[in-house]
This record gives sequence, C-alpha cells and structure tokens, in this order.
Amino acid sequence: MTAPRPAQPDEHDFDPLAEETFTSAHETYRELRGRCPVARSQTYGGFWALFRHADVTAVLSDSDTFTTSVQNVVPKFAFTGRRPPLHLDPPEHTDYRRVINRFFTRGRMTALEPAVRGHAGRLLGELVARGESDISADYARVFPAHVFADFFHLPLHLAERIEQISAEYVRAIQVVDDEEVKRSSRLLYDIAAEVIDHRRDAALDPGDDLTTALLAARPGGEPLPDDMVLGCVRQLLVTGMVAPSVFIGTMLAHLAEHKDLQRLLRSAPERIPAAVDEYLRLYTPYRGMSRTARRDVVIGGRLIRKDEPIALVYTSANRDESVFEDGENFALDRPNLREAIPFGAGIHACPGAPLARMMLRVTLEELLTRTTDFHVAGEILMARWAEWGTRSVPLAFEPAAPPS
Repeated sequence: MTAPRPAQPDEHDFDPLAEETFTSAHETYRELRGRCPVARSQTYGGFWALFRHADVTAVLSDSDTFTTSVQNVVPKFAFTGRRPPLHLDPPEHTDYRRVINRFFTRGRMTALEPAVRGHAGRLLGELVARGESDISADYARVFPAHVFADFFHLPLHLAERIEQISAEYVRAIQVVDDEEVKRSSRLLYDIAAEVIDHRRDAALDPGDDLTTALLAARPGGEPLPDDMVLGCVRQLLVTGMVAPSVFIGTMLAHLAEHKDLQRLLRSAPERIPAAVDEYLRLYTPYRGMSRTARRDVVIGGRLIRKDEPIALVYTSANRDESVFEDGENFALDRPNLREAIPFGAGIHACPGAPLARMMLRVTLEELLTRTTDFHVAGEILMARWAEWGTRSVPLAFEPAAPPS
C-alpha cells in the first residue's frame, strides 16, 4: 500500500495567478483532475487545491474535520475581522443563518422581482439602443448595485459606492496588493457601520429589513455581538456584488457565440431557468473558497497536515467528467444538474442563491426580448483568482422591433 504523500517544500503543481484566456483555466483544471486532483501551490504562502467533485463535496459535508473559521478563502488576509456566517462553524454560525435565510425565501424573491426586472429592463434597454456595449462594465457591475439598494433598503448612491469599493477590493486581492486590500476593506467596514448606525437610529421593520433583523435577533435571550453583526452586514453587502460582476459577462459571452441557443431561448423562454442553472455549472465563478484541516487527513493519496488551507475549486468540480457527461460543454436540461455545486453545499451553501438565480433569469429574459441577435465585438478580458470569469465582454446588439 502506498503511503500518502505530504507536501514538499518546493512542490508547485499549478499557478493560480497565471494569465488566462476564456478557455485556459478549464483546460488546466481538466488536466489536473486527471493527473493531480489534489494539487499543491506555493502561491499565497502555500495551499492545497481540490479539483474533483467527490473531494470537494466530501470536504463541504465534513465540518468536523474541515473548518471555515480559520481561513475561508485563498488568499487569506488576516487583518480583516470575522464575518458571519461564513467565518463561523456550527453551532455559532446557526444564529446568523437563521436570520439571513428568512430573507431569501421564494415569496420574498417573487415580491422583489418586479423591481429587479425594472432595473434590468431599463439598463439593458439603454445598452441595446446604443448598439454596442461592454456588458461587464456597463451592466454586470451596475445591475447588482441597483438590486442590492432595493434589497437592503439603501440609497442608490451608497450601493454604487459599495460596488466601486468592492471592485477595488477584489482587484487588490487578484494582484496581491496587501495595502489596497486593507484600505478598501476598512472602507467597506466603515460603510457597514454606517448602515448599522442608521438602523439603530431609525429602525425599519425587522420582518422587512435584514440589518434591522440582525440587530433585533435575540438567540438565547441575548443580542448578537456588535462586532459580529458588523462583520455579517459587511459580508452581506459585498458578496452579492462580486460574483454577478464576473458571471453575467461570461454567460452572455457564451450565448453570443451560440446562435441556435439564442434562438431557442427567445422562442421558448420557459427554458431560461434551466439554461441559467447549466450556465452556473459550466461557468461557476468560485474557485478560492477554502477550508482548513483540523487534523492530519488524507485526500486522494495526499497527506494534508493540520492547519493547512485547502481551496475548493468549484469551477473545476462542476465540470468533473466522472459526474457530468461531456461536462466541458453546455447541455440544456442536463439530467443530473442537481449534483452541481455552483453555490457550494452543506451548512455554508450560499443563502443568496435564490436571488442570484432570479437576477440571472431576469437578465436573460430582458436581453433576449430586446434583441434579435447579439455577438462578441471585441477582446474578452478575464478576471483573476479567486473568482473565475470575465471582466470585459464587448457585445454588439441587433435590437428587436418595438412592440406594436
């Protein structure tokens, strides 16, 4: 029996900061799933990365062995505070999830959808009328701010400020600029504190406002700690801004190159929800979410030592050919799509998944209604680790005739 191999001091199986094209990362991950599915990188001080679906889901389902409280993303920036519920393990995280989950029910999404559709229709209508647009810069980074202004009962100028600083924060992480990460992170905490102070002075209905609900929560008869409420609000304000900004452009870049699929979804819009779910599998933006081993553990024949960080590369796991037949390609109505983990799984699965799906569905519905065709009209530029996706997608639109 072969003994499990620990990490070697100079072992470097892949470079998360390599320059990427639209297809290069997935080509690398496919090769790693076959050759080195439990890989080691020396970047960011050294970490493990899991590329197979089975390994990723096993870690997600075992919070006794793998913790999120030490490091929840690669790279780690230790100067930031803890941000529930993502940075906490059960049972501590449960009090926060219990409050948060109430705001992402089907009923709440139905009530929010008309406002979301109004924002999407107005923004996309302006871009289609213009004829050409960088859909990433002009829509994917703008639309979430409008949605979150409504969701969090914020003035639009503040939501736009959060989007701007969030983008600066993510760019700083991607280029490993510690000082800029510190600066932008402090600004985001300041905004979260401002929102909390405003709710303390003029509380809204805790059944309607998430920040007020966190302040009003009394698990065990006691309020949630002030520093934890601050971290939680900061996490909620930012998380929903980042993934849509890279995913929407990616989804539309693919659709722009697949005219038959465009025509199908225009003629059968009831199939758009299935298309959204397949896009989320095919182009999952999350690849840096991480756990830390609580003890020495063997995964895929590799010995991972206690306290070593492990990146869970959802971007790769959701194309694993041992789970998804022809997983590198788009397949509408894929039979086992429920096995995909675009939003993670287990106790830390993203609570905002229903809102994200609704935003993406509405985006496709509104764009396809307003166009007869759209195509890529320039160079596609990619984001960098920890997200996977596009940061620039120039599109040209053929407007549909206005309704008579």
